[in-house]
Amino acid sequence: MPRDEELQRPGGLVEQHSIDFIPDGERHGRPAGLFGLWFAANLQISAVVTGSLAVVSGLDALWSLVALLAGNLLGGAVMALHAAQGPRLGLPQMISSRAQFGVRGAVVPLVCSVTMFIGFFASGSVLAGQAVGHLAHTGETAGIVVFAVATAVTAAVGYRLIHRVAKAAAVVGAVAFLYLGVRMAGAAPLGRILAAHHFSAPLFLLAMSLSASWQLGFGPYVADSSRYLPRTTAPRSVFWATLGGSVLGAQWSMGFGALAAAWQGGGEGDEVGRVVGMSGSAAVTLLLYFAVAFGKLTVNVLNTYGGFMSVVTGVGGFRRIGRVGPGARAVCVGAIMLTGTALALLGRGRFLESFSTFLLFLLIFFTPWSAINLVDFYVLSGTGYDVEALADPRGRYGAWNVRALTAYGFGVLVQLPFLSSALYTGPFVARLGGADISWIVGLVLPALVYWLVARRDQGTVPGGKDGALESFVPDPVEL
Repeated sequence: MPRDEELQRPGGLVEQHSIDFIPDGERHGRPAGLFGLWFAANLQISAVVTGSLAVVSGLDALWSLVALLAGNLLGGAVMALHAAQGPRLGLPQMISSRAQFGVRGAVVPLVCSVTMFIGFFASGSVLAGQAVGHLAHTGETAGIVVFAVATAVTAAVGYRLIHRVAKAAAVVGAVAFLYLGVRMAGAAPLGRILAAHHFSAPLFLLAMSLSASWQLGFGPYVADSSRYLPRTTAPRSVFWATLGGSVLGAQWSMGFGALAAAWQGGGEGDEVGRVVGMSGSAAVTLLLYFAVAFGKLTVNVLNTYGGFMSVVTGVGGFRRIGRVGPGARAVCVGAIMLTGTALALLGRGRFLESFSTFLLFLLIFFTPWSAINLVDFYVLSGTGYDVEALADPRGRYGAWNVRALTAYGFGVLVQLPFLSSALYTGPFVARLGGADISWIVGLVLPALVYWLVARRDQGTVPGGKDGALESFVPDPVEL
């Protein structure tokens, strides 16, 4: 049995923490590391597919590039505001939801986040499985399984290995996409493609929704990757490093996807093969298949790691749990892997259509969560939470916060009239010319409603709006 000081050893590769508070003595790193992590997480094939959807949906290439950039900047700013919470709290992202929804009430957004993580794991495994299958000549099914196992192993080892893999993936991805960009610039009539443009507000907003939903999807776990930074790290530096890496990586990938779709068209089946087919060389093709698979590894590991954090947070709200060590993490990660792999194998035949529907529908559940979490953290709490109370259903935050849950439910429902997706189209969409503005409504109105219903409780947080964080972050506790 390892001694406690061995478990707390800050330099070990295998992570020992889970949802517990990260002590100051184990904090390390600089915000610049977040730039590389989120650059690698976004410079990958799923983002290419997302960018191609803007053109496949009917928008021309030029306005697709503009719309995708606007969505990446707006959604990325919301996501980066969540990232800045990590060093201040030393906790995973979804733990902070207990301050708004209650220790047990936080299970509501947690269920949504776990569903998202498994969905992204499945969609990412389909694309990476195509690459592995081409690379090893094993076929797509075997490629999906091999990639899923590699993802699970990396996520089970934990934080340090994830960041090391991301650094390597950032370099590999940048080289691969630079090469593909040069190839496309030399072969595609980009001048003619960009010259043919006609603005369509509904299609522009649809493309914005695609990239905004991509960025907002990182929100439920973005602070998981910043919580080890020293508590004195400037929130502004965390914000800009995260925003810069995420937007640059996503826009590079999505822009490439939009231009490629305008040049070659898009369709179902072997999305990876169509992109790598631009290489023009058998040897380079193999290297690009490796780059695609390796590039997907970072974001799929983050999804798996975030899913583990959310599951433990949800269970911990209903029963007291001790330290969740590497063994328990491996079991939970394995369960997520099996579920996500099964979905990937079942849904790989119509990936493009399913992925588009999944991205857009996902937004309605996470925009109100982001709005409520950010208003509470930055406006009502003064960036300070009672960490011990986050583990006690009978404490300051209670078990269920009906006001926050009502605001969240309102935030989901109020988007439905403005939603346009394959699953459901709201009655206001036609009046807006087919434009989908549900994600904008889902950010603004829940934020306002939550602020109105929660501001009366502002004084219940120690220090109030202007309190000093250090006065109510205690010694390390188990959540």
